[in-house]
Amino acid sequence: MAYNRRMLKPIPDFLYGTAWKEERTADLTFQALQAGFRGIDTANQRRHYHEAGVGEALMRARDHGIGREDLFLQTKFTFLAGQDHRLPYDRHAPITQQVQQSLKRSLLHLHTDYLDSFVLHGPMYRHGLHDADWEAWDAMTQLKQSGVVRQIGLSNVSAGQLQELVANADVPPSYVQNRCFAALGWDRDVRALCANHDIKYQGFSLLTANLREIQRPQVIELAERLRLSLPQLVFGYAFSVGMVALTGTSSPQHMREDLLAKPLDATDAETFEIWTTK
Repeated sequence: MAYNRRMLKPIPDFLYGTAWKEERTADLTFQALQAGFRGIDTANQRRHYHEAGVGEALMRARDHGIGREDLFLQTKFTFLAGQDHRLPYDRHAPITQQVQQSLKRSLLHLHTDYLDSFVLHGPMYRHGLHDADWEAWDAMTQLKQSGVVRQIGLSNVSAGQLQELVANADVPPSYVQNRCFAALGWDRDVRALCANHDIKYQGFSLLTANLREIQRPQVIELAERLRLSLPQLVFGYAFSVGMVALTGTSSPQHMREDLLAKPLDATDAETFEIWTTK
């Protein structure tokens, strides 16, 4: 189904993550689009992302019949502490203006006039929400109300911070994106809050944050029994518990294989969770 720019676009089950790719960003993102990814996650944070490289890939994809209407594009606003010297905004400007400047630059980088999702890259501090967080959220809310941003969310957030935001924000988040650790029950507490408040949970580092857990003999045996690769097993579990999964693989073969992942049935998902969290 095609969507015009005024319609909310459903988030795909899979997003291609573009962090830490530097000069390979354009080529790898284009390869992901060719493989079949239709959701792209990036950030206007040059320290870890090359957002303009993502935009280059999008332009190349258009020449191959993959248009803006086919894609779910998500980027992020990052506070000064998370940036390096290559800032996308005036460091001396109020946070509201920094959010606006960052978004404007993102739209230029990505060659679009709207975003499907705009995410606060993380609260200012590890505990609680502070004035800077609320100012940024209010600025993002205004952008959503203007229509230039379809949905807003936040990343790298604790259960307590998410609860505080949901309880006090005029506009709650549509998305939460967290690094997802098996040792923490695959971020069970945050996922439960998301489920209770109709927030879609996006899990990243599903493989790299859990190498020890998914290499356990019982997990390998489960993957072999189901005739799945270990990544397919992990992503299948993620889908079965309602996550949107992110992958940043640089292998075209793995891109294609990852996209074949399907939700596990309830018994296999429970078995996988037991073996990776015990």
